[in-house]
Amino acid sequence: MTRAKVYLRRGKEESLLRRHPWIFSGAVEYIKADEEPREGDLVDVHTKQGDFIARGHYQIGSIAVRVLTFEDEPVDAEWWRRRVATAWDVRRLLGLTDDPKTTCYRLIHGEGDSLPGLVVDVYGSTAVVQCHSVGMFRSRQEIAAAIRAVYGDRITAIYDKSSQTVPYKAGLNAVDGYLYGGRGESAAQTVLENGHRFQVNWEEGQKTGFFIDQRQNRELVGHYAKGRTVLNTFCYTGGFSVYAMAGGAAEVVSVDSSERAVALADENMRLNFGDDVRHTSLAVDAVEYLKEIGPRYDLIILDPPAFAKHHKVLGNAMQGYKRLNARALSQIKPGGILFTFSCSQAVSKELFRTTVFSAAAIAGRKVRILHQLTQPADHPINIYHPEGEYLKGLVLYVE
Repeated sequence: MTRAKVYLRRGKEESLLRRHPWIFSGAVEYIKADEEPREGDLVDVHTKQGDFIARGHYQIGSIAVRVLTFEDEPVDAEWWRRRVATAWDVRRLLGLTDDPKTTCYRLIHGEGDSLPGLVVDVYGSTAVVQCHSVGMFRSRQEIAAAIRAVYGDRITAIYDKSSQTVPYKAGLNAVDGYLYGGRGESAAQTVLENGHRFQVNWEEGQKTGFFIDQRQNRELVGHYAKGRTVLNTFCYTGGFSVYAMAGGAAEVVSVDSSERAVALADENMRLNFGDDVRHTSLAVDAVEYLKEIGPRYDLIILDPPAFAKHHKVLGNAMQGYKRLNARALSQIKPGGILFTFSCSQAVSKELFRTTVFSAAAIAGRKVRILHQLTQPADHPINIYHPEGEYLKGLVLYVE
């Protein structure tokens, strides 16, 4: 069967000429094919006049095509190897591929590495693949082969963890499992991040096992933690808590609604500090806990899960962010430091900042912005796809 051709409405090629990697369904005039393309098939995209403009994965939904290339070139084994090799070279330039103090990093970050719908994280000698589109899921063997070709024997296992990220309605019945290696290897591995030890389990943990995107922001928490009483809400595996303790905090309290997450945080604290009595963990709802904390803490970290998965719930999400920040700002000690984040792609930097501004006004406190934070360089942002800047953070000094 010849590859299906997607023809765009007149003028709808403008965003593609600016190399934006998404084609929305409303831009499609018609599809010419021997038969209707399956979700995940490679399709060629043409202007209304018939000029080739892009090649990508077809999908059902508001985004009709995720562009893999703007060149008329084969998407074959060598193409996949080149893309993975380019991503690896960026991480090499960042000093991540051979850093003895940091053994976990993101190798492929979707659109930021011109591979929309694909995430690959490296934990020591294991690569963990997450596919967010049907096209990437159906290409996972080619992806695994490309990783092996680039890394050689430095990668001993490749694990596919796509069951919770591929589109549910696609009916793929995806099951997580090893694409390469894995026999006799434990899914729990101790990795290093800036010299700190963390237990990561890619089979059972959230995302690919660890929130790698907060690496530099955790380091900044360590910088401010000395002598402070620290509250780490939505703590998950206790990443911020470990850095706060290493930075000389007087006391660290880790809070998460998940008992399993709190147990992981405790385990990571023991890995680094033994049974240090300066750390306490609580398996309680962080939002409820923040209602009546009083002026106990002078460093608070708010790193909630994404309140807004999509634009339809944006209004409610922003109200949630505002209430959460107002509670923290109204109770933090004078001279306190607040680290506050949003990991919702639907929330812009400007909207997040405006919402935190509203929370400060409600709290009636004088607040200075010390830092504006984002994701680290191994989570690159494609300059043609500003939506890829999903992580927003502010560090605030509260009088």
